[in-house]
Amino acid sequence: MRAAVLRQYNADLSIEEVPDPVCEPDGVVLKVLACGICRSDWHGWTGEHPRVKPGQIPGHEYCGEVVEAGPLAKWRVGDRVVAPFILSCGACPDCQSGQGHTCKNQRLPGFTEPGAFADLVSVPMAHNLARLPESLSPVVAAGLGCRVTTAWHALTGRAAVQAGEWLAIHGTGGIGLSCLILGRAMGARVIVVDVVPEKLDHALSLGAEIAIDARQGDVAARIVEATGGGAHVSVEALGIEATTNGSIECLRALGRHVQVGMPVGHTARMQINMNAVYMKNLALFGTRGMPSWRYPSLLALIEAGRVDMRPLIAREVKLADASAELRAFNGPTPPGVAVIVGLGA
Repeated sequence: MRAAVLRQYNADLSIEEVPDPVCEPDGVVLKVLACGICRSDWHGWTGEHPRVKPGQIPGHEYCGEVVEAGPLAKWRVGDRVVAPFILSCGACPDCQSGQGHTCKNQRLPGFTEPGAFADLVSVPMAHNLARLPESLSPVVAAGLGCRVTTAWHALTGRAAVQAGEWLAIHGTGGIGLSCLILGRAMGARVIVVDVVPEKLDHALSLGAEIAIDARQGDVAARIVEATGGGAHVSVEALGIEATTNGSIECLRALGRHVQVGMPVGHTARMQINMNAVYMKNLALFGTRGMPSWRYPSLLALIEAGRVDMRPLIAREVKLADASAELRAFNGPTPPGVAVIVGLGA
């Protein structure tokens, strides 16, 4: 099969013929129908993700068609499914308590084992998969496995956003746009922050009430003024110190900060304004992924027409274009996200 292989950090992925993956007893092998390109892939490509080593096949936002199923898997050949990027064991105390995204035995295609920048991908622990609704295209579904699921759990499972609350979003990449679309569906009033005017305009077209250009000064103070006291919930979607502090400082008393952006490598440790946390009685939440059992609540929202995730997708690209998309994360990116198509042909 074809695959894009990381041979050297910060260099073009190598398009190679590699052996087909092996189906595990509790897993499936999927013909990849589409795979998103995520900033987390970029962290691995640059060498800052501690788990991603040369020789890795990236790709963790995928959907596909079952071409082989293990004897312990419930799926059958021909089923179309979508996967969360964290595959949980289902048996440990974390999984049994409903928190599979914190599973100590988790498997991570694209990070710790071969991912879906390939024609085929092996998915162990296939009980994590969800059936792809007929109404959802593979291209849109490919964006669900990381950014949209993470955003859904951040807003509902962590911050518990309520209708009428102000929701501030720092960074309008895939996670930020997902939070915007889902937050609006939940009745939140959304304010977005970025440094790219085109991305701010795009966010306004998707329903953001206010867009703030971070290049123009004190973001937190401007959000406090615009919202009449500060945001109730603020999402940091980049994983850097400046926006993390901006997110914390823009909150009103008793506000909730959600750290969704990945602090890794040189951003893993930050200087944080803990005085703001203390004085305003703030709550700080970290979030990574979503328990797979929550897929039906998200898919039902999409199938019912309450949210339209199609505006999230800006570009459909070929496998050979993945390197250029990864390199684009080195600077401010254009609006929307890219999805690899033409896989599994």
